[in-house]
Amino acid sequence: ARRFGAAGDRVLVEERLHGEEASFYAITDGEQVVALPAAQDHKRALDGDRGENTGGMGACSPAPHVDEGMARRIQDEVIEPALAGLRAEGAPFCGFLYAGVMIGAGGRLDVLEFNARMGDPECQAIMARADFDLLAYVEAAAAGTLGEMAPMRWDARHAACVVLASRGYPGSHATGEEIAGIGEDGGGSVVFHAGTRREGPRVLTAGGRVLGVTALGGTLREAVGAAYARAGRISWPSKYCRSDIGRAGIAAA
Repeated sequence: ARRFGAAGDRVLVEERLHGEEASFYAITDGEQVVALPAAQDHKRALDGDRGENTGGMGACSPAPHVDEGMARRIQDEVIEPALAGLRAEGAPFCGFLYAGVMIGAGGRLDVLEFNARMGDPECQAIMARADFDLLAYVEAAAAGTLGEMAPMRWDARHAACVVLASRGYPGSHATGEEIAGIGEDGGGSVVFHAGTRREGPRVLTAGGRVLGVTALGGTLREAVGAAYARAGRISWPSKYCRSDIGRAGIAAA
């Protein structure tokens, strides 16, 4: 079927990495760096981290395996050297920098990817805990005055985001299905739209990842439970979501 076209002409064999993935974010003005709480994404389409890779089927923050010491290590060993390298090349970076890392046995750190943006759905989980004006930090980063900003304030609670997708994603899937229950009282949860469109008063599916249901809780278990409770009140014919978002983090707590 040659799903990957000409890219399938070559096969690259890489070392398999074992451990826990984490998404680490920072905002920088090119010199000063302000770290955000880490998050853990759930990339695979199916429960138990099986199936194809996706854009992300859910996230939780803080990341279960990133304590204060590990966060400091990631900033010192990954983020700061990357920014220093860009400055040395005459291309100082300003904005959000996202490092996807694997935390292996004995605290081994491997960098999986860099992105010059926030992640989806990690951003939903992280920003649900924000207790400050994000725009002020963005403007300070652009102006080169990030070092003058007060520390960011974060809600101490946990956040979880459960992605509701159309069955078949990331492959072929139906669109144009009417979504029910989306306007019900969420009890403090937030429903973020992704692959949706309006047709008069109706909201229809228009993509693979359709909605991101995000909730807070005093523990990760409570946050996950609240997100799934809200997600359970939303429906459309081909709705699908993983049932194990945050499970590994809950087990490790």
